Amino acid sequence: MPAKPKVLVAMSGGVDSSVAAALLQREGHEVVGVFMRLGSPGESLDEALPAEQACAMPRGGLKIGHQGCCSLEDAGDARAVAARLGSTLYVVNFKKDFGRIIDYFAQAYHAGHTPNPCVRCNDWLKFGRLFDHAAQLGCELVATGHYARCEPRDGAWSLCRGLDAAKDQSAVLFGIKRDRLAQVRFPVGALPKAETRRMAKDLGLPTFDKPDSQEICFVPDQDYAGLLERREPGSLRPGAILDLSGRILGEHGGHQRFTIGQRKGVGVAVGEPLYVIGKDAAANTVTLGPREALAVHGLIATDANWLIDAPASPRACTVQWRVHGTPEPALVTALEGDRVQVHFDVPVTAVAPGQAAVFYDGDRVLGGAWIERTLRAGG
Repeated sequence: MPAKPKVLVAMSGGVDSSVAAALLQREGHEVVGVFMRLGSPGESLDEALPAEQACAMPRGGLKIGHQGCCSLEDAGDARAVAARLGSTLYVVNFKKDFGRIIDYFAQAYHAGHTPNPCVRCNDWLKFGRLFDHAAQLGCELVATGHYARCEPRDGAWSLCRGLDAAKDQSAVLFGIKRDRLAQVRFPVGALPKAETRRMAKDLGLPTFDKPDSQEICFVPDQDYAGLLERREPGSLRPGAILDLSGRILGEHGGHQRFTIGQRKGVGVAVGEPLYVIGKDAAANTVTLGPREALAVHGLIATDANWLIDAPASPRACTVQWRVHGTPEPALVTALEGDRVQVHFDVPVTAVAPGQAAVFYDGDRVLGGAWIERTLRAGG
């Protein structure tokens, strides 16, 4: 029987990637773990790590607090899991690469958009730069602990939803290049999260009860406005809060503090619920209105990545624009270049420029693009 392909596993120090590595090893693959050092707030060893080294960091040797993922504490957990499995673990310093993601995050907010850095991290690092390291290490496959599936459909490899609907992460993976799907594996994508934790405990993996990461890893305490201000002092400036007629309702502390669809913390009270309907970055204004004013009929998106042949005519599908949002029926039309137009069957709400729109046929990801602007009736 021929040897199974060697696999690079992106090991974040969490329970999901730990079980992914164990499952692949159980299937007979040689597993090589890679931990991505991205640089966490307050850490002092970012520059001390070489580009690539065997991980020999003692678990708990440096206490810096836990934030998101990919901290030194996480590196220690990944090391402990690799030791338990008897696998090699490399640390790869992606701090400079990660700077590109933080730059994108800040630029999007300053432009009045709502960014999704986790999607960009997957596009540029986990399923971008890591493929270079896989080739250098002689690995034919790249695997992660995402809750999604990559499987043959109609004679081609397809990206599909994870079977645990509450944990499905396929929407943040739409940017994987189509020609790389055959090299990608998601070993826990067919498992419910509870089963993943049970397996980790049964295998004696030290991450079995580790909490899930819920935060943006480079934003301490979720104070993203504070991050923007520290990076560019004076970039968050006071401006006018308007109603739909242009009347001034109050003053805000920077349009970057708001996102489309936001209700809480809008800073004014008029006796009825008000939502963020729009933002004008150039004028530094935020517009509020009633919930019904959030409704849009469609959107224009750019930088499309198709995992099928781009449709030659409008394609009926469902479209999801929040990571765990409800997909809505729509017609998607491929435009010139890498742009698409989406027309929803019925109006939808809280669609923000800067978010990703992901297209599905049932559980299969057809592709996705980045929302440039929304369309209202007649738009």
